[in-house]
Amino acid sequence: MADVDLSLVTDKPGDLTIASTDDEKSVHAAWMKSDSICLLFMRRSILDHLKSCLPTDCTAKELKIAISERYRISSNADIGSLLQVLFDMKYDGNGRVRDYVIRMVDYQTKLKALKVDLPDTCIVHQA
Repeated sequence: MADVDLSLVTDKPGDLTIASTDDEKSVHAAWMKSDSICLLFMRRSILDHLKSCLPTDCTAKELKIAISERYRISSNADIGSLLQVLFDMKYDGNGRVRDYVIRMVDYQTKLKALKVDLPDTCIVHQA
């Protein structure tokens, strides 16, 4: 299990030829095994309706890049919905004001994770 991420951290070794050494063959075999295990884990953890837009004939590293590109696109939608929820929040008089402010700060933290920095003064003004 120590070399499971081998295909994610190293480039694919060159194709084997008749003149390939035993070391090259073992590195190629280890990389191929790692790639197939990584692909298996990655594909099993992705929901079925999301798999249709991902490439089918690729390496684990290429699949990881494709997933990150899809996430980057969907993170823009997340930013929009988080901003809308944050700026549409109103204290309704139920519960404590402290809980309301904590929810606002939670949304601000989620936006910071998506690289959208809202100044504290903006949150204070909204509260």
